[in-house]
Amino acid sequence: MKISASVYSDKSRSLKEVIEDLVNHQVDMLHVDCNDDVSVFDDIEQIRTWCDLPIDLHIITETPSKYYALLEQHPVEYITFQYEDLKEPLNIPETITGKKGLAVITPTSVDVFEAYAHFDFILIMATVPGQSGGVFDKTNFDKIRKFRKQFPVKSIHVDGGVNGEVSFILRNMGVTSSVSGSYLFKGPSVGHQLMNLTKRKIESAYIVEDFMTPLEECPFVYLSELTINNILTSIERGSVGFTLVLDEFHGFKGLISNADVRKALMKNLADLNQVEPVEMINTTPITINGNATVVEMLKTVKNSPFTVSYLPVVDADRKALGIVNFANLVKAEL
Repeated sequence: MKISASVYSDKSRSLKEVIEDLVNHQVDMLHVDCNDDVSVFDDIEQIRTWCDLPIDLHIITETPSKYYALLEQHPVEYITFQYEDLKEPLNIPETITGKKGLAVITPTSVDVFEAYAHFDFILIMATVPGQSGGVFDKTNFDKIRKFRKQFPVKSIHVDGGVNGEVSFILRNMGVTSSVSGSYLFKGPSVGHQLMNLTKRKIESAYIVEDFMTPLEECPFVYLSELTINNILTSIERGSVGFTLVLDEFHGFKGLISNADVRKALMKNLADLNQVEPVEMINTTPITINGNATVVEMLKTVKNSPFTVSYLPVVDADRKALGIVNFANLVKAEL
């Protein structure tokens, strides 16, 4: 996950000093907020003389058309307009280069992106736009998951309240880029805070249930309906390489992975009619309680004798709540 540093969040130094610091610490992008102020483009022109880092421009305005000529004169790598403030159609000319994004605040549904599906990404504002130092609203975890399901090929950017722990969770959810402002500049140094945003060891304020994939979005089959066809269909539709196995009350009975299916078939190659679906169930996989902290989850994974690609999430009564899938985190670390 790339880190986009909010250049106006440091009020104690000149813009040039801030940019030089960020360049020296190899930040990925420079996030520039434009609250309907065209003079921001004077700063962009200056930034271009100081470095060649990609510029991530976020414009809040009622009339985006007044910025089109400026964007043609001062092209940026990423351009985002705030959805809620628009008072005219957002028809960005093709002559404007750079990737296009739509920013939405927490109460706004990601469904509004449907009208902008030709854009490259969404920017989810996890705190109040323009207010530095806010706390990440965890309801945005659901928005991220929903957007990923609706628009699987689009990128997700997040702005607001991103600290070390939130950064870890966002990486795990496959977020492309996160904007960091006050958190980045209020620590001992930019380098120290950047390490916090990318390190694996973190502190916890959130629990697994806050960001897991909920059961209704997970592949599962009922034990009473366990057939080879239902198992394979569930694994195929789920696209995560396994299916949960539940009783009629959603009690967790185990899971069946692609490997479990393969082992059962190899064991009965002489007569595949002898394959019993119940024999495929791994009844003792590693699980995690939904109330566990992120740190507790990481300890569970670390203490496992084998590589953990996903974790079924259960409650105190062993009822299934969902899963945590680490595929996105692995991709983010490459």
